[in-house]
Amino acid sequence: MVRQSLICMLLLLLTGSVASGQTLSDYRSPVDIALSPQGDWMLVANQTSGTLSLVDLASARVLDEIPVGPRPSYVLICPDGKTALVSATDAGQLVKVAVADGKLNKIAAIDVGFDPHGVAVMKDGTRAFVALPSGHAVAVVDLVQNRLIEHSFPGKLPRYLALTPDDSRLAVGLSGDGSVAVMETVGNSTLYATRIKGMNVGHMKTSADGTQVYFPWLHYGENIPSPGNIRRGWVLGNRLGRVDLTADKLDEVLSLDTEGNAVSDAFGLDLTPDESHVVISASGTHELLVLRLNDLKMYTVGSTEHIDQELLDDPARFARIPVGGRPMGLEITPDGQSVYVANYLLDAVQEIDLASRTVKRMIPLGPPVEISLARQGEALFYDGDKSFDRWYSCHSCHYDGGSNAEIFDTRNDRTVGTYKTAPVLWNVSKTFPWTWHGWQEDLRSAMQTSFTETMQGKKLPEDEFDALIAYFDQLKPPANPFARDQANSAAVARGKAIFFSDKAACGSCHSGEHLTDGQSHDVGTNQKRDYYDGYNTPSLLGVYSKVRLLHHGRARTLEELLTEHHAPQDIAGEKLTEQETRDLVEYLKTL
Repeated sequence: MVRQSLICMLLLLLTGSVASGQTLSDYRSPVDIALSPQGDWMLVANQTSGTLSLVDLASARVLDEIPVGPRPSYVLICPDGKTALVSATDAGQLVKVAVADGKLNKIAAIDVGFDPHGVAVMKDGTRAFVALPSGHAVAVVDLVQNRLIEHSFPGKLPRYLALTPDDSRLAVGLSGDGSVAVMETVGNSTLYATRIKGMNVGHMKTSADGTQVYFPWLHYGENIPSPGNIRRGWVLGNRLGRVDLTADKLDEVLSLDTEGNAVSDAFGLDLTPDESHVVISASGTHELLVLRLNDLKMYTVGSTEHIDQELLDDPARFARIPVGGRPMGLEITPDGQSVYVANYLLDAVQEIDLASRTVKRMIPLGPPVEISLARQGEALFYDGDKSFDRWYSCHSCHYDGGSNAEIFDTRNDRTVGTYKTAPVLWNVSKTFPWTWHGWQEDLRSAMQTSFTETMQGKKLPEDEFDALIAYFDQLKPPANPFARDQANSAAVARGKAIFFSDKAACGSCHSGEHLTDGQSHDVGTNQKRDYYDGYNTPSLLGVYSKVRLLHHGRARTLEELLTEHHAPQDIAGEKLTEQETRDLVEYLKTL
């Protein structure tokens, strides 16, 4: 029955009736779960509905659901077993919720700034650490007085983190630096950062002895996306990583991809209570991965780009469990027999039996909702099946519709060796033309090129383009934390005046609703290998979130952009004073 329900829901998702008037907020889109200490109830963070659900696991029934703020991304139950913390990402808040008698009660909303994601709590329940990607910071929060203590700055794009059991050290995944920072919790300083070559660090879990942290991440091989390179794992590849928390050592790695049938967008992770197994959600290939840990060989050097053949040959050591949809955050039950996973696209939580490696049951989080055209487009965006051998999805490079910290040679500009940043896709259907050189004047053609050349997949039919465009029409930048917190400052007002002045002349190209004139210009950044002249004016909406700027990504900060690589006096304006530059940066961050 469960299998039939899964098949029916997937068929509806891919080909079912379309409710064209619906928006993405009509769905719950669960992204994370937290199990009670006894495993009898569960909390679910629903991203697009902005709610938290309380689920009774004996009856598989939703007991309560409350709003917690826009775009929640993480939920955690505190050590007392009756209080939960939810990161309300677009509100910049850590929300504290009480759980009692089958009800949820919001008791505090703590302003932590920026865009909170992962959360870790000390075992006495008095202090929390919250990852803030766009602030490149970790918030330290007093849970007794419900206030922000301070921000620490371990590196770029910290999304998820984990505490050691003794609370002495904090591991922070830095997707913008390709590293894992190890911080001490007394003083909140960074002890060291272990380099990993890649991005998109997922959920993290420390070992019971506190010596190691496990996490999934996306390796980047810096090669062009030819079929041969993709199949060899030389472009992108999913990894299980392990970093030492006691000393600065080389990271340990295991490739998760099977040659010819890879894994995409590994995200959620948990260890069984006895640490005999690790379970990982592969959201782009709609499955869970189960690996036996006690005899698992991980590598510091010499690893191949594919999972070891000896693991493939032994189902007891490695298994792939298809679950459909988009499996995200997960947690293993206290008895180690099952794992629950939040399935974003199915609007449900699934229980998977770890012994039989099958979906045991599915718990809907609400009544059935017709699948809109935009929702079908969202499913395509996150679908690794659309790439050659399933190695990556659109999301892999355009993280949640944004960008990332790498530069790519996508072959989308008729050259080889001209690496470029991944443009953000917010408002992409409204910002003609497309690609960095602006040579694509038809959005469908531009997308087809991305699917067939960058992803080396099959051509998409017209109805799938209809769905993708419907999704992009609803895809907006995340709530800007700088606009929320600093928009009325004097520096921002001065910066806005400078932006539109003849001295800076930014507004001569970055104009209109989306701050782009839809034209290509020679701004002195051409490369010898370029096939096309000039560069398409990018929209500046959400520019605060980018860790690499301009087409080549050489500018790492807005200050560096305005003083070195794209200074006004080198384009169409005059040299700015240091104060004018600082003010202009403050304004740009609010866009």
